[in-house]
Amino acid sequence: MQTKVDNFEKTYRKSEVPTVRSGDTVAVHQRIVEGSKERVQVFEGVVIRTHRKDSLNASLTVRRISGGIGVEKTFMVHSPAIEKIEVLRHSKVRRNYLSYLRERSGKSARLKEVAEKKPEAMLEKVEAEEEAPSKTAKDSKEDKSTE
Repeated sequence: MQTKVDNFEKTYRKSEVPTVRSGDTVAVHQRIVEGSKERVQVFEGVVIRTHRKDSLNASLTVRRISGGIGVEKTFMVHSPAIEKIEVLRHSKVRRNYLSYLRERSGKSARLKEVAEKKPEAMLEKVEAEEEAPSKTAKDSKEDKSTE
């Protein structure tokens, strides 16, 4: 019985879903149909809640301030109406449900950004640049004085 459920869920599950945590700033691209027209609307904000991450019913709640009023939307991650989810920045938080952000505004609502880990290819490139000898300010002054 469980294999039938798993096979059913595989047909509707999206293959590429970014890892999104609470506190991340994301841009969710949602397909909206109005009559015969179809457009993509981008909702950008802070993820205040992730729910059932590994399930087909996975959802995330995104909050943003629009015109001085807080707006929250809950998105089903595997919904066909969601085109893509972009993670713009990661922030350091210590809980999954950031309900305390609702009472805060301005500077007190800011979250501390965490530097993203670099992929291995980027690390190799940085290490190669560090190994190459570079001229320091002192070396360049000495070159000018000898001329």
